[in-house]
Amino acid sequence: MRYIAITDIHGELGKLENLLSKIKTYPNDIFVFMGDYIDRGSDSKGVVERIIEQGNYNKCIYLIGSHEYALLHAQSDDYYQWLFDNYGGPATERSYGGFQNIFKVHGAFFRNLKFYYLTDKYLFIHAGINPDYSLENQNEVDMVYIRDKFIYSKHNLPQKIIFGHTEFDKPYIDKDKIGIDLGCGKYKHAKLCALILDNGNEEFVYSD
Repeated sequence: MRYIAITDIHGELGKLENLLSKIKTYPNDIFVFMGDYIDRGSDSKGVVERIIEQGNYNKCIYLIGSHEYALLHAQSDDYYQWLFDNYGGPATERSYGGFQNIFKVHGAFFRNLKFYYLTDKYLFIHAGINPDYSLENQNEVDMVYIRDKFIYSKHNLPQKIIFGHTEFDKPYIDKDKIGIDLGCGKYKHAKLCALILDNGNEEFVYSD
């Protein structure tokens, strides 16, 4: 059984399709999509449809990212509405044909996203955890927004943490964590990255 982690797609359906075409999959593979499917790129709706479609072939875990978190809170909180608008939300609205259509088409998907996925060897999460607290006592905002305090500190979990949210020029590899956001959607030539975890082996695959 392998885990295939992909994060921060940001509406770049072409890069997602290209990346998936490079991965030879097996029925027991588990895909972990780690959030930020929407905004910036031109086809957020297509990205969501494509990762849902992958569930027809493999077990898929869908996590929430900072952009989905802002989307879900935008209607009831002016701050998150501002974040959504400035995150590239208008591109998502165009993709769906209007803000309300986002929820008409994929509302159930967005509302059922998980904050993390824990296995015996790995914790998959969008942004990271606050190292001052146990996993059970994490603040949900930290799990989708935290950066430096998590990245540059050691945590106390036995699992290696696989995360996105903070972009790097190449995968960030530390003894206790791996970051795989390479800026897809934010930078024109940034690649989308997949991390394949196979019995302790770590393989990175990149879109063109």
